[in-house]
Amino acid sequence: MKYSGIGGQAVMEGVMMQNKDTYAVAVRTPDHKIDVKVSKRKNSKALDTVRKIPILRGVVSFVDSLYLGMSTLMYSASFFEDEEDEKEKAKNANLTAEEKAAKEAKEKKQEKAMLGGTVVLSLIIALALFFALPYFLSGVFRKVISSQMLIALIEGVIRLAIFIGYIAIISCTPDIKRTFMYHGSEHKCINCIEHGLELNVANVRKSSKQHKRCGTSFLLIVMLISILFFMFIRVDSKALQLLLRLVLIPVIAGVSYEFIRLAGKYDNPVVNILSLPGLWMQKLTTKEPDDDMIEVGIASVEAVFDWKKWQEENAVISKEG
Repeated sequence: MKYSGIGGQAVMEGVMMQNKDTYAVAVRTPDHKIDVKVSKRKNSKALDTVRKIPILRGVVSFVDSLYLGMSTLMYSASFFEDEEDEKEKAKNANLTAEEKAAKEAKEKKQEKAMLGGTVVLSLIIALALFFALPYFLSGVFRKVISSQMLIALIEGVIRLAIFIGYIAIISCTPDIKRTFMYHGSEHKCINCIEHGLELNVANVRKSSKQHKRCGTSFLLIVMLISILFFMFIRVDSKALQLLLRLVLIPVIAGVSYEFIRLAGKYDNPVVNILSLPGLWMQKLTTKEPDDDMIEVGIASVEAVFDWKKWQEENAVISKEG
C-alpha cells in the first residue's frame, strides 16, 4: 500500500497532523478532554511553484515545518496556563467588545513577532551547535593530521556525536519524554492506516512507532549528507570553510528532503537499508504511548484525513494491479 501523504508531529500533550494545506492540532486538556482545532494554510502561488522544484522544495518545507511546529506548540501550551494567565483573562472580562478586539489584534501581532524571533533564534542556535562547534573542535586535529578529507570526516563524527548526545540528554527529562510518547502515537497512527488496518486504539497499539518519513530521520540524514559534502568540497581559507558550512546547509537540507521523500514513496531493499540509521535514531525520539495518547493521535488524523476512503481506493488499485 502506498504512503498516505499525511504527516505530523508531537506538541505539548498532543499531536499535530497535516494533510496537504489542512492541519489539525489535538490536545489532551487538563480536564482530560480532547480539544481539536482544524486550520487551513494560506499559500502563495510563488511558494506553490517552488514546492514543485526538487531541492528547493526541501528548503521551503523545512522552514515551513519549523514555523508551523513552533506555532502549534505554542497553541498546545496555551491550554496549560499559570495563575498569571488566569488573572489576565479576568482583567479582559471587564473590557468592552472594541477594547477586546483591539487587544486581541495587538496580541496576535506580538505572537507572530515572537514566533518569528523564536524560529530565527532556534536556527542560529542549531547552526552554532551542530555546524560551527564541530568545525572548531575538529581544528584540534589539524595539528597532527594533514588530510583535509580525514579532518572533514572527524568533524562529521563530532557533529553526529553532539546531535545524538543532545537528543539522548533531553529525552531523559519528563516533559520531553511525554512529548516523545505523543511522537510515538503520531507514527503508530500513520503506520496503522498505511498498513490497511482500521484506525482504532487496539490496531494503533500494535503498529510500529518508527516511520521512514520522520523529522528525526530527516535531521540525521542532514548530518550524514553534510559529511559527504564537506569531505569533497575543499578550500584553503578557514573563514571560507566555515562560511561554506553555513551557506550549503539549505542545499544539504534540500537533498536530505528528497531522500526522505523517496524513502516514504518506495519500499525496496536499497531504500530500506539506507533508511535504517534514521529508524534507529527514532528509538530515542519515539516512546510507546498510552491509550489516552493514542486517542489524541486518532482524533488528529480523523480531523484532516478520510482514512477509510483512502484505504478503499488503495484496495481497488491493488486489485487492479
